[in-house]
Amino acid sequence: MLPGMGLKGQEKFRNAKVLVIGAGGLGCPVLQYLCAAGIGTIGIIDFDIIELHNLHRQILYTAADIGKLKTQVAAEKLKEQNPHLIFNEHAVMLTIKNATELIQQYDLIIDGSDNFKTRYLVNDTCVELKKPLVYGSIFKYEGQAAVFNYKGSKHLRNIYAEAPHPEDVPNCSETGVIGAIPGVIGTLMCTMAFEIIQEQFTNLNTLHIFNFKEYSMQKLLF
Repeated sequence: MLPGMGLKGQEKFRNAKVLVIGAGGLGCPVLQYLCAAGIGTIGIIDFDIIELHNLHRQILYTAADIGKLKTQVAAEKLKEQNPHLIFNEHAVMLTIKNATELIQQYDLIIDGSDNFKTRYLVNDTCVELKKPLVYGSIFKYEGQAAVFNYKGSKHLRNIYAEAPHPEDVPNCSETGVIGAIPGVIGTLMCTMAFEIIQEQFTNLNTLHIFNFKEYSMQKLLF
């Protein structure tokens, strides 16, 4: 019923192959909405297990899942939500040795990882393979989202040429984050992904920065 969507648009969703890197705070809402929309093939990369401190923001999981692999639990619950899709579980750490092999299997990459080493590896691999990338990050009361490397657009190194030192930018497990913030950024990332699949995304070379303490939003053009 939605203008610009129709049966052809739904077929694009069905034929799409999307890889989600990180099944944590950002990855959980992304995965749920990709699944609900009927994205035909969904890949999940995460080597981690579910821990108690994850549960306030990683909303696919419950206390009964503690100690289990995130990829396994996520795939099981997503299959219950929509059994007609293909779910590929990649319970591995993404490294320079396997990044190309994994990423090249998909049309669109969504990065919800929680460290800059992985983010830059994903970015550089997507540039090399000419894959569009939806990027998101969270830090305390702030969230960011952008689309990189889409139809010749710029990428992460055009904003920050080099990754910061890990000690300068700790992840949310070390600094804390309000549980709903990854949900807001994750759903925004998913909306960007939908527009890319539908070939309708136009907001290129723009980093969206949200401050949930002040309820403000900035657009950084790069």
